[in-house]
Amino acid sequence: MVNTPIPRLEDYSISATTGFLPDIAPLTTLEDLYYAPWETAVSNLQPLLLSKKIRTVVEKLPVLSTERLKTEPEWRRAYVILSFLSHSYIWGDKTPSETLPPSLSVPYLAVSAKLEVPPVASYAAVCLWNFRPIFTEDPFDCLDNLATLHTFTGALDESWFYLVSVAIEGRGAAILPLMISALRNARDDKLDHVISQLQLFAERLGELSSLLGRMYENCDPHIFYSRIRPYLAGSKNMAEAGLPCGIKYLDGSGTEVFRQYSGGSNAQSSLIQAFDIFLGIEHRPTGEKKIERSQEESLSAQESKTHNFIVVSAIPTPNNQISVFTKLLLKEMRSYMPGPHRRFLEHLSKISNIRAYVEQHSSSGALTVAYDACLHMLRSFRDKHIQIVSRYIILPAKEQRIVTGERLGSRQKSATLLSSSGPLLHSHQVQLKGIAQSSKHKSDLRGTGGTALIPFLKQARDETGEPSIGAWARRLLTNSRIAPAGRDAESIKIQGLAGQWLDSEDVGGICHW
Repeated sequence: MVNTPIPRLEDYSISATTGFLPDIAPLTTLEDLYYAPWETAVSNLQPLLLSKKIRTVVEKLPVLSTERLKTEPEWRRAYVILSFLSHSYIWGDKTPSETLPPSLSVPYLAVSAKLEVPPVASYAAVCLWNFRPIFTEDPFDCLDNLATLHTFTGALDESWFYLVSVAIEGRGAAILPLMISALRNARDDKLDHVISQLQLFAERLGELSSLLGRMYENCDPHIFYSRIRPYLAGSKNMAEAGLPCGIKYLDGSGTEVFRQYSGGSNAQSSLIQAFDIFLGIEHRPTGEKKIERSQEESLSAQESKTHNFIVVSAIPTPNNQISVFTKLLLKEMRSYMPGPHRRFLEHLSKISNIRAYVEQHSSSGALTVAYDACLHMLRSFRDKHIQIVSRYIILPAKEQRIVTGERLGSRQKSATLLSSSGPLLHSHQVQLKGIAQSSKHKSDLRGTGGTALIPFLKQARDETGEPSIGAWARRLLTNSRIAPAGRDAESIKIQGLAGQWLDSEDVGGICHW
């Protein structure tokens, strides 16, 4: 590890000022008129979806070559356009399409290969490369200065959902140079510098939590759950939604096979994964307990464990049954990141030395407090995310189950009265179809790749505190949170343009990391 050089951000298409976001705002249009058919279609996306004409229009598009895309921003722009058009084509009618026509699939596969990302509406497509600053002189980390280039619904709620993540990426960019400097100073044993950089790291993490909390202001949970979430779905574990095999990307060869990809997820953000790597946080398969160091050494000869990570959008499990949730490998989530960003994380994993350095200098109270503060702030960030998932996914799903049950009971009662003159109504006739349907059980809720939501998120949060050094911090960060005496969660309300609700993990409170 000592001989491995410290990574340089610029070598991995990462900016010291904008982080994993482009250092120049994404293109708003492809100027070459050759690509005008794509631009025209995506600029009319909402009316095409509303009129159910999206598939007719897409099927009439010419199969355009990607050879006229010259710059990186142009390739990224093409990827954003094709992602929005493809997901609109797949999910934009009563039943999903199992095939993608050559007019989209041929250039989509070429663009995805160039950018080293899968042909799916990934986090890069809907967040990293899908924004513009309202005032160009202001930084990308100012949420009130951001606008989306494209949405599926045209709703403010959808724009806000993406832009909160964009602002977090922009605000978190300043942490990346701190991380690089801390790694270098730890290698050079410059204790005071490491302490200072960890303190700044913790402060910045607090700012990210504040940005995440702003999700409530302009994104309504019910609009997110029923209108936005369906378009973000991928083609993996989608049998219940109507895609039992995935998607065929037709290219005219006649030899196409079904492909399956996870849908867009903040788990595909490189930023939080970089924080985990830097701080030495390890994630285990859901439900697996921490292995003590002595046990870990005895298992060192075995194959490396698989690691789960977190997703944002919830999808019911097939047949509404409690199932064994598919584990998303950490490496699989990295495959949805742009290639240079993925390679940065791999490089960072090889040289990360902060946890070991803090353990070696545990006699320094200032160092251990600074390190434990970083863990605390990242754990708090994940706490806030659990509240958001509860409010935007768990509660709408529960409400939908209640409404569906009431409708079913009412219709079955009516059908019983009419049974002498007609057949009895079957339950599937009153259930919502496709990706927007709800499951019967809270535990059935999955992410876009098929992962259990709340168990996943809570374990990831708890694992965040496990590397803590100080005894007091270890107790604080690894035990369940206890509500302060006299605090009544029912009395604390959050208000915003998107609505009002109670601030309680059990009853509410969105999005992943």
